[in-house]
Amino acid sequence: MAKIIAIANQKGGVGKTTTSINLAAGLAVAEKKTLLLDLDPQGNASLGLGLDKTIFANKNIYHAIIGEENMEEVIYKTSLPFLDICPSDNNLTGAEIELVGAFARESKLKNALELISEKYDYIIIDCPPSLSLLTVNALTAANSYIVPMQTEFFAMEGLSQLLNTVRLIRHSLNPRLELEGILLTMFDARNNLSKQVAFEIKKHFKDSVLKTIIPRNVKLSESPSFGKPIILYDVSSKGSEAYFSLAKEVIINTDPKYLLTNKNHSSEMTL
Repeated sequence: MAKIIAIANQKGGVGKTTTSINLAAGLAVAEKKTLLLDLDPQGNASLGLGLDKTIFANKNIYHAIIGEENMEEVIYKTSLPFLDICPSDNNLTGAEIELVGAFARESKLKNALELISEKYDYIIIDCPPSLSLLTVNALTAANSYIVPMQTEFFAMEGLSQLLNTVRLIRHSLNPRLELEGILLTMFDARNNLSKQVAFEIKKHFKDSVLKTIIPRNVKLSESPSFGKPIILYDVSSKGSEAYFSLAKEVIINTDPKYLLTNKNHSSEMTL
């Protein structure tokens, strides 16, 4: 049975899609069968893995959510052997309107994923940058969630709203939902503000902050325009090292025995 992790933050520009793509790729490189589910109508995760829009225009996550297709029919292979993707496009915006009056509308994604979850070790969901019905569906389906937070001014803006939404979902829809961790992104070791924000977030959230820190990295910013995860675009870059580290940390959180069989693996990135 797959562990389902939602990457969520209603604040845009925090590295949510970058994290979804590269965490999924890192898990796949570790030979974990992984599905990246693009739940953002912008479809950036789909494009970031090099998919051609014309291929999935009539078969994507939108068609699965509204019941026109089974999940098996909307999943595509990627250039990484252990990584599949369920893409999206702007039709997904219409799904929220179509689901308003639907029965059990918050559980449409959960029900769709039940058909394929046994095929994967991990399912990573890239949520839209809003607390919409799509995000509620993702959190209802997930076992845990990761909150990317950029180490910049106003980093915690709106976080209380997200955490309140999680509390409501945990209370009424998904009591098993847990915080996988807060992920610090866009960290610049040369910037005092970046260091101060990281310090304050760690001070406030303590052990809820993941050990891995994602640096601000040019190669990481370039890779989506080439339709590749950073691991395939520049494996030796700081960004690639960071997402390898994050994948290891997630695997260790899922299976603590992983450390015993992979003694040379460290879950914390050194900047």
